[in-house]
Amino acid sequence: MSRWESEKVRKWESEEGKTGGNNMFDFLAKGGVLVYPIILCSVVALAVFVERIIYFARVRIRGYGLVKEVAQHVRNGKSAKALELAIESKSPMGRVLVEAIEVADQDHETLETVIINSTGREVRELSRYLQALATIANIAPLLGLLGTVVGMIKAFMVIQQMGGKVNAAVLAGGIWEAMMTTALGLSVALPAMVAHSYLIARVDDYETQLQDGTVTFIKAVGKRREIKTENRGA
Repeated sequence: MSRWESEKVRKWESEEGKTGGNNMFDFLAKGGVLVYPIILCSVVALAVFVERIIYFARVRIRGYGLVKEVAQHVRNGKSAKALELAIESKSPMGRVLVEAIEVADQDHETLETVIINSTGREVRELSRYLQALATIANIAPLLGLLGTVVGMIKAFMVIQQMGGKVNAAVLAGGIWEAMMTTALGLSVALPAMVAHSYLIARVDDYETQLQDGTVTFIKAVGKRREIKTENRGA
């Protein structure tokens, strides 16, 4: 083994020996520059997930039992009280009901159009940032793969510089550093995919609640119109 090869081996062994004593950031830094965008992706994904979980929790609390109360007031002809409750709730269901109450006295087609548009807008708001989470789940493993390819290129460049005299320690050191980015990318992508699927399921659940709530409201409006018709006939 040449002097240059011996120094290279000692360098790898020295760096590997220090890994246990250094902090996690020093360890990850060995994966190359692409480790940093992968870590950034993990931070953004976690922030999106936490923000959406908090938002959904608030929505659930604010909108609990709102539809039944509003529908009851609408059936009793107390539209002003129903509108007040809907506004005070500050929830997606409340905002849909506010717009629906404002056109409750118009024709059925207009009422349905307003409800559909309002519901769609609230669903888009519930789905905010979820596309970013899906993008992170897709690009994180690709960034890891790119880091691995770059690392392997560097490892083979070292082999070339050694004149084809491959040393197992040097080669292994270059390979594990290259593979680190792939492992890191997958460790970010998998939780991001699970989080995205979970949040999408929550959005679907809220969309179903909105649809059920609007159906209840339309029935209440229909019942109020029937009562008005009966009173006029009497």
